Amino acid sequence: MKILALSGSLRAASLNSALLRVFARLAPADISIQQFDGMAHLPLFNPDLESLNLPPVAALREAIRNADVLLIASPEYAHGITGVMKNALDWMVSCEVFVNKPVAILNASPRATHADAALREIITMMSADIIAEASITLAIVGARLDEEGMLAHAGIAAQVRGALATMQAHLALAMPSK
Repeated sequence: MKILALSGSLRAASLNSALLRVFARLAPADISIQQFDGMAHLPLFNPDLESLNLPPVAALREAIRNADVLLIASPEYAHGITGVMKNALDWMVSCEVFVNKPVAILNASPRATHADAALREIITMMSADIIAEASITLAIVGARLDEEGMLAHAGIAAQVRGALATMQAHLALAMPSK
């Protein structure tokens, strides 16, 4: 199974990006997780530019198209998803790469309910297949855990492994030939 990980944060010390790396490190051998590293290179969304198939936008579209599952983690800023994540999603609306694409949404803070709800609404509007059981909220923000701390935390590691198993089972049911 090929998973594409998207982080809504550009911070070097982003807990959301670290969480996505934890997923990659805890994934069994038959799951490949690649984090898309071009979010900072996407131009601001402009419908007038969509027909130009700009290279950073084309790269994201192709990465999503080639993934079996998307794994999205985005912090909450001012009761919403980050501009980085919203911009990336806006570029994807007209090309239909999200249609029926299995998506798991990660929330690194139980207090970040507004961004989580907004992200789910946007992804639903884009006709993606949200894997509810694999879309988890983890108490990482405020817990003073870095990537190594998340890996060492038995509860977090168990939730990550459970979410990965759920994604695998969901994909097996949705696409039995894979």
